[in-house]
This record gives sequence, structure tokens and C-alpha cells, in this order.
Amino acid sequence: MADQTRPVPIAFCITGLQPGGAERALVQIVTRLNRERWAPVVYSLTGTGPLVERLEAANIPTEILLVRSAWDVRIIGTLAQKLKVQKPLLLQTFLFHANLAGRLAGKLAGIPHIVSGIRVSEKRKNGHLLLDRLTNRLVELNICVSQSVADFSIQQGKLPASKVTVIPNGVDFELFDAAEPLDLTPWGIPAGVKVVLFAGRLDPQKAPDDLLTAFELFARQAADFHLLFAGEGPLKAELQQKASSLSCADRIHFSGWQAQVPQLMKAATCLVLPSLWEGMPNVVLEAMASGLPVISTRVDGISELIRDGEQGTVVATGEPAEISQALSDLSAHPARFIEMAETAQHLVKNEFTWNSIADRYDQIYTQLLGLED
Repeated sequence: MADQTRPVPIAFCITGLQPGGAERALVQIVTRLNRERWAPVVYSLTGTGPLVERLEAANIPTEILLVRSAWDVRIIGTLAQKLKVQKPLLLQTFLFHANLAGRLAGKLAGIPHIVSGIRVSEKRKNGHLLLDRLTNRLVELNICVSQSVADFSIQQGKLPASKVTVIPNGVDFELFDAAEPLDLTPWGIPAGVKVVLFAGRLDPQKAPDDLLTAFELFARQAADFHLLFAGEGPLKAELQQKASSLSCADRIHFSGWQAQVPQLMKAATCLVLPSLWEGMPNVVLEAMASGLPVISTRVDGISELIRDGEQGTVVATGEPAEISQALSDLSAHPARFIEMAETAQHLVKNEFTWNSIADRYDQIYTQLLGLED
């Protein structure tokens, strides 16, 4: 049993600290832990990012290990040395590369409790599931972000059900609910028009090209709608080139990454998530907290947030025509979509706040370390 006369040293390890969903989730959890009980340190494998400032503002030590690649095996020894100095009683990892490196480094450093965070159902044939399974003997518990991800991890990843539990993502409800709309005119969007928003990485997993195709179909009958891609990623140049060739090119905009996501959502008419796979998408929770209508593909985690026609609209993955039809329904019946958004907002306010999610992590750590609650 850990000494409860002083805060318990614990460590968090993540692949990087750019503002993606998993990275923001880590910051939300760590900054809400009871500092009288826990003394956290965050380790980032591949570099710094805007989220470091938030950790530093909360007086949470952050170590940036600065490897060139998440596959650089030297990171295991470097991280192990850092952990030997800190001597945490528990290591929590997030994302595949940090899960893998953290398990091996934690073993070398003699960390007694290692917990992995599984954020997505990994459906690419890239060896991740095999490596995860081979190293999972080093893990005491896997925390999945949704029941869908947990089921996938057990059935496809072949992880023992006894070592899998679920804690969903959360959302800073008050931040998104109280936000003021952002002025979108700097990106060429006229005041007063309706805006379809994509917020996230411009990455094949997120399928932004499906949304672009869907919007081209929809735009033929909806001259008052614009499309805004807010994010960066490897597909950006390709998407911009394709958008420039469309007849609705003057209504398609790229803002790059934006820190003011709550304000952006308040300025939008709806959010579209066209992803091919997910875990439990933070951006959907954020849109729900904003009271913004959501159109999402049927990916992991969505069934735990949205019942089609009740909290939002759910369409098939890889089907731009279904996204286009959902946008047409929104244009024709806006009041119905607003009603669904209000239902969704009530759901996240009651069940998905970050304070309640952080409390569940606290409870897990308390149980694993044998502390008194």
C-alpha cells in the first residue's frame, strides 16, 4: 500500500502533445486530479505542442523527450531512465506508440502498476494489434474509451476481458455551452450564411474527402451553405486542390488548426464527422455540449452518444451520398435538428463532464494502488 502522508507519484506518457483528441483528454484528466493525493508528471515522446502551456499553467511537470520518430527504439531506454528518477507507483499511457514504449520502459524501471489507454479500434493492418497483444502481459489494466473499443479489443485484439474496462471521453461543458460565436469572415465566409463544420485532422482515418464529395452534391441545391475544414494534416493539399476544381469552390474554406473550437462551433450550423473509424470522438462530444447539430458516420463510440434521430443523425461510413442526404434533411427541417441538438446537450451535461470522468480515473488508480478512498 502506498504512503498516504504525501502525494503519490504517478506518470503519464503520450506519443505527443499536439492538440488532438487523445492529447486534450490527457490534459483534461491530469489537470483535474486531486493534487493532495497525486503528484503527476507527463512524458511526451515526440515533441512539444500548444497543450504543454496548459500543463505548465497547472504546475504539472512535463518532460519532452524529443525523439525524431515514435518508432525510435532508443526512446525506451530514455523513458526508463526518467521513470527511475521519478519513481512513480503507477504509469498511465495513451496512444499506441506511448503504450508500447511505456510498457517496456516501465518494466525496465520497475514500475509496479502500468495502465494503458486504448483510444481507438485500430482497423489498419499495420501490426499494432499484434504488438499490443504481445506486450499486454506487462499491463495491469487497459482503459478503453468506449464499450465499442472494449469489445473490439477483446474480440479482435484478443486482450483478456478481465484486463479491460471502459471510461469514456468527457467534455468541458461550461466552456462550450457559454462560448460566443467566432467571426468567420477572415476565412472568406460571409456573415449570416450557414456553415457545415469539419474539425479535426485532415487524415485518411477521418475521411474528409467523403465530406467534400458530399458537400459538392449538397451544394447544388443549397446556395446558402458553406463548408469549413478546421484542422491540419497530410490530406490538406490534396483536399485544397480538389476543392478548387469544384463548382462550389468559393464556398469551401480551410482555416487550419484553430484553438478557439468552442467559438467555432457556436458559429457553425452543424458538425459533420465522416470518419471511417474512431474510439469515442471528442469533437462530437464538444459539438453536443455546444448545442450544435451533429451528423456522424456509424463509428465506434457513436452508438453510446447518439441514437439516430434522437441526439443526431447517423450515416454509414464511406457513403458521401448519405452525408449529402443528411445535410439536405438539415436544410429542409432545421427545427428538428435543433431539437435533437438540445437533447444531445442535456445528455453530455449529465453524463460526460470531464470532472466526472477524471473522478473515475482517480477511483481506478486508488483501487490499483490499494489506497483508502
